[in-house]
Amino acid sequence: MHVLHALHRLDERTVPQLRRRSATKAAAQNVNYRHAFHAGNFADVVKHVALVAILLHLRKKDKPFRVIDTHAGRGIYDLDSEAAQRTGEASGGIARLGDLSGASLPPALATYLDIVRATGAARYPGSPLIAAQLLRESDKLIAIEKHPEDEAVLAQTLARFKNAKSTCADGYARLAALLPPPERRGLVLIDPPFEAENEFAQLVQALAGARRRFATGIALVWYPIKSTAASDAFAGEVLAGGAQDIARITIDIGRDAKGDKDRLSAAGLLVVNPPYGFVEKMRAAASLLGPRLGRTDGTPAKIAIDGAGDL
Repeated sequence: MHVLHALHRLDERTVPQLRRRSATKAAAQNVNYRHAFHAGNFADVVKHVALVAILLHLRKKDKPFRVIDTHAGRGIYDLDSEAAQRTGEASGGIARLGDLSGASLPPALATYLDIVRATGAARYPGSPLIAAQLLRESDKLIAIEKHPEDEAVLAQTLARFKNAKSTCADGYARLAALLPPPERRGLVLIDPPFEAENEFAQLVQALAGARRRFATGIALVWYPIKSTAASDAFAGEVLAGGAQDIARITIDIGRDAKGDKDRLSAAGLLVVNPPYGFVEKMRAAASLLGPRLGRTDGTPAKIAIDGAGDL
């Protein structure tokens, strides 16, 4: 059964019921997913291919657009750093894609790989740097990061892009003031580190506010999956909040029997107002990514993609 069928059954519950369940489950998931520890891992790869697919779609029209990245991080990461080496997750992510090249690749995957490879050896671009490189002269990026040290690096990373700006602030609190964007077209990317126990509740609130102010905007949300019930409840709340058109992507590399129970082994992406053809484009990319991404023992990733067309 497709994922969205299950989500619409969740939608039949009341929002308070979903919120209580989501908050309870989220408390059990309180693990820090700051970007530096997970740069270039399996979830980053799929998230950033999705980001590129959305931006390439927005570029098809001459009208300008704006990208708002609420939890932008540093913008660029050293895969040889202590943080990256501590998890070693890039070895099951971007490091597995060295054999992919050529004009036959899906456009979003090809563009993503071009950007990553141009960033340099043992360096990985975060979402704001990827977005900045796909902006046209009339497009704009607002990258928000609340950790001052990370935002200082982010500002340096984006300094060469005249139409990209970073700011040190709480992304959730800042988002409302930035919507709707003057361009009336664009993307809100919400990719939090899940440092707070009520992160799912904050995500639901942020998406509801974004929908009220910018109903036609695209939203791309990343979240870890430590509990299928919690992630389903979160998506159900988004549906209950009035979102009509969503796509959902789950990436699961399976848990090693001897592995750390807190190690990230599954993640999800929720896309509100996905562009036309987005699901098909992501399925084409997933057919190449799934067999390559995964654990060090060779177990491939399972990538499930569902959209409104599957209902």
